[in-house]
Amino acid sequence: MTTTDDASRWTELLEDAAAIAEEFRDNGWDVIVLEPEAVVPIDCEERTGFDVGVSDEEYDLVESLIDGGDVTVTAADIYYRPPESDDEGRIALVVERDEDTETAVFVPLRYDLEDEATRSVFETALATEEVFVHVTPTEAAGATTDAEPANWVSFSHDDPSLFLEEADVRNW
Repeated sequence: MTTTDDASRWTELLEDAAAIAEEFRDNGWDVIVLEPEAVVPIDCEERTGFDVGVSDEEYDLVESLIDGGDVTVTAADIYYRPPESDDEGRIALVVERDEDTETAVFVPLRYDLEDEATRSVFETALATEEVFVHVTPTEAAGATTDAEPANWVSFSHDDPSLFLEEADVRNW
């Protein structure tokens, strides 16, 4: 469920991502700030977690950095924003970092725990102590066939509770 409040919170998150990215740049880091067109919970044989659909240009940039071996993500920060009411969607900013090359990829996320697929992703993630964020081209986000998407870039996080409220974790 997306409300006007969710839309304004999402806009604020994107603005904050840009401001934090600028601080990184001021400190000499190379930064990519993704602007997701879709965030889709995914649970299929090939992958589970969240597909983050971005423009082809953004995807190609991330893929060339990560798959090209120039950047190895060794750390991450999760900036989770608690909902202001129980019926609001969740938002978080994930900052994937390579400390050696001083490169960061900013991945804004939004998800709704009222959605059964999202709940399933977090139930699995909490049980396995790992949640994945997959950057894909927008048209491939959420594709569940083995043929699509042909490529994706995955980031792994070993503490899924950082994406949730403490009460959410207790409920599972």
